[in-house]
Amino acid sequence: MSDNADPWLIVGLGNPGPEYAGNRHNIGFMVADLLAARIGGKFKRAQKAQAQVVEGRLGPIGAGSRRVVLAKPMTFMNLSGGPVSTLKDFYKVPTERIIAVHDELDIDFATLRLKLGGGDNGHNGLKSITKAMGPDYLRVRAGIGRPPGRMDVAAFVLKDFSSTERKELEWFVDRAADAVEALTAEGLERAQSTYNS
Repeated sequence: MSDNADPWLIVGLGNPGPEYAGNRHNIGFMVADLLAARIGGKFKRAQKAQAQVVEGRLGPIGAGSRRVVLAKPMTFMNLSGGPVSTLKDFYKVPTERIIAVHDELDIDFATLRLKLGGGDNGHNGLKSITKAMGPDYLRVRAGIGRPPGRMDVAAFVLKDFSSTERKELEWFVDRAADAVEALTAEGLERAQSTYNS
């Protein structure tokens, strides 16, 4: 088991580049950006991995704060596993202290589900991470809902949030960031009881 000196690795999943920034698939990046703002850090290119990282402390100043490494893989979603595995080894992060924040089709928009391990549900980012290091990491699943009508799933996740969704998006990203903080501070069960709405 990990002790409190071990860092947490918090990985926001998304695709690099301004053309993807507002996509549903990039909600993980949005949460990572907000957490970086909370710790007062700026993302920089990682030396060892194809990722941007920022190191800092989350939570109250003093004994209650947790050492975290925030990461955004820069490889495109379906190759996320390589950077995550490299960062895990570089920072010596135990698997149970890795949190992946990602979009989830099977959950309604603006709904969160926190869990440990499990399948990838067809999500290419999770598939890649699981292939690189196994499934036993934490997930913050940010619901984006299913595509309307017969719209292709791949097209749907690579579209920006609708104008209706954007009215709630800031609140939703804020809540997802709170859920990440709760996972690091309180553990899975307590965080689930608060955020698995």
